[in-house]
Amino acid sequence: MTWVTGAEGSAYGVRNLPYGVFRSGGGDPRVGVRIGGFVLDLGAAEAAGLVLAAGALGRSTLNAFLALGRPQWTAVRQRVTELLTDPAHRPAVEPLLVPLAEAELLLPFEVADYVDFYSSEHHAGNVGQIFRPGQPPLLPNWKHLPIGYHGRAGTVVVSGTPIVRPTGQRATPDGPVCGPSVRLDIEAEVGFVVGVPSVLGEPVSVADFADHVFGVVLVNDWSARDIQAWEYQPLGPFLGKSFATSVSAWVTPLDALADAFVPAPEQDPPVAAYLRDVPHVGLDLRLAVEWNGERVSEPPFATMYWTPAQQLAHLTVNGASLRTGDLYASGTVSGPRRDQVGSFLELTWGGAEPVTVGGAERTFLADGDTVTITATAPGPDGTTIALGEVTGTIRPTR
Repeated sequence: MTWVTGAEGSAYGVRNLPYGVFRSGGGDPRVGVRIGGFVLDLGAAEAAGLVLAAGALGRSTLNAFLALGRPQWTAVRQRVTELLTDPAHRPAVEPLLVPLAEAELLLPFEVADYVDFYSSEHHAGNVGQIFRPGQPPLLPNWKHLPIGYHGRAGTVVVSGTPIVRPTGQRATPDGPVCGPSVRLDIEAEVGFVVGVPSVLGEPVSVADFADHVFGVVLVNDWSARDIQAWEYQPLGPFLGKSFATSVSAWVTPLDALADAFVPAPEQDPPVAAYLRDVPHVGLDLRLAVEWNGERVSEPPFATMYWTPAQQLAHLTVNGASLRTGDLYASGTVSGPRRDQVGSFLELTWGGAEPVTVGGAERTFLADGDTVTITATAPGPDGTTIALGEVTGTIRPTR
């Protein structure tokens, strides 16, 4: 049990302890851990000798800490848990707790590279039916490898950053035109943050997933469907996806999710040898999507066909190296029901079946709309772990 006021029984209790970067009182950015309604200033804790992390906790990003590797990640987590549960540490630690209301949350890590996958069979099947009616919903390669594309690291932004409606080309009956997107959408995803890099030319095995991946963030990979539809053949997503990707301000360490690993869906046909993960497990993360404060969907991450370990192995099988701060996202999370989809493209079936939000029929995003994605996971002893939310509000084209 923790001595921190209000934290015991919270989804941000001592069994969670996600990491972020914050600034308060005009001070410099530094690393913190969330506990209940507070941020524990780990930069100050390390400066006071309460935590040892090779000087990595007073930095403006998590990257130096991420690079230390799993033994150090585990040791710091154990020490932070001790500081927050042993009353003997309270006099030294309590002054280092900053109320969340006084903390400005920043992008928690410098993104080195960004890769987005396409790993939900339900999502891929829905998109196939919408875009290719009368044809097989899945393309022939889909069940043989995790489909993905390389995104734009420079437009990954922290939760709460306004999203400016993108401009680009889109098709019309009279030919292509250039202007603001009129089919702006979301993609509710889960992202994985790489800590320990790998060597160029040496693939990373599925068995080494936890040695390289530090933790998890929620992701909204905003998508301009009209721009994407015109440009994506033959080379795939580009301007329709690269304008903004939002991530949560808190990185939940894999150690906090130990009780959330569950068997992943059976894969048929059998996958290539480098993709065989034993045990074949995914994460029981329960997402929720709110559109202007109204819950419209609850995507289940446990249904994802390709696992995080398989995604990492595929990302590196050609010898591509990992860097500290790499982010790879799952792709849109969708379940088998319409109220479990992770995009408004699916929710409104390509805009043909509007949904009612705030008393009005809606298809895609309007200026002023706010979308918030949250998620929970099972913790030990029947507890619940919350992942940091990711939210964004649409602003008009500049």
